[in-house]
Amino acid sequence: MRLVADIGGTNARFALSPRGGILEDVRVLRVRDFPDPAAAIRTYLEGRRVRRAVLAVATPVEGEDIAFTNSPWRFSRRTLEAELGFERLSVINDMVAHATVLPHLAPEDRRLIQADGAAPDRPAAVIAPGTGLGIAMLVPCGARPLPLPSEGGHSSFAPADARERDLLALVEADRGHVSYERFVSGPGLLRLARGLARLDGASCPARMPPEVTAMARRGGCPYCREALGLFSALLGAFAGDIALTLGARGGIHLSGGLLLGLGELFDHDAFTRRFRAKGRLSWYLERIPVSQITRGDTGLLGASWYGAEEL
Repeated sequence: MRLVADIGGTNARFALSPRGGILEDVRVLRVRDFPDPAAAIRTYLEGRRVRRAVLAVATPVEGEDIAFTNSPWRFSRRTLEAELGFERLSVINDMVAHATVLPHLAPEDRRLIQADGAAPDRPAAVIAPGTGLGIAMLVPCGARPLPLPSEGGHSSFAPADARERDLLALVEADRGHVSYERFVSGPGLLRLARGLARLDGASCPARMPPEVTAMARRGGCPYCREALGLFSALLGAFAGDIALTLGARGGIHLSGGLLLGLGELFDHDAFTRRFRAKGRLSWYLERIPVSQITRGDTGLLGASWYGAEEL
């Protein structure tokens, strides 16, 4: 039995996994309610002992010390392993977990947005907007494809028209460097709605990202509705850049609870238009399969599959 976790900037999801693809006793804890991962893990385990753990974390995993990008949590791998009595602790980037699960998804776990027929011998990518904008690749490598992390969500935002250029200038004045994550994320939704209103000399009543979705759904704020359309378009533009960069004929897969929560407010047409809008290479983008993963537990599932062949 292993402890598996998918830890983002807002939520920490935990489960027990006897083998790859099996999740038991799934619980979601709020990151802000705990000082560090050790406290959250102890609360989840409630005295139970496990020998191994796989933590999928929303930050680069480059050494012994882990510092989260969108939360104050920090930890040392060796210290956490000793403190919680694990015989083996694996720490992976959260998007590596999302990429690891791709070969194990059933057809009914995906909703097709564009094209079909992924090329199994070409790279694939998974993109997940949430508290940040996550991305990872799945690269063919012999019998077992290789999941690779990326920090592409922090690449520079590229506006496509005058309104987007004005929005870039507005946010740049406040934040300096403006990445795609500044707009294509949960906090980005709020930034879009409030920024669009400021450009028109108006105001947006939303104060939290969920309020943008709620107001757009009930028609309470025109800038919230505009923000959702622009969010969809910018996600498409970013996904198209990734597809071109990787030659991702293996497919682009959109994941995460944020998109699932948007439901019909995720504008597939706006996404597809900007995904393909790459000038002379539009024909290339039209042939790349794009799907949305309809499961909300792919991070945990990927953590359960990670290293499962060793068990």
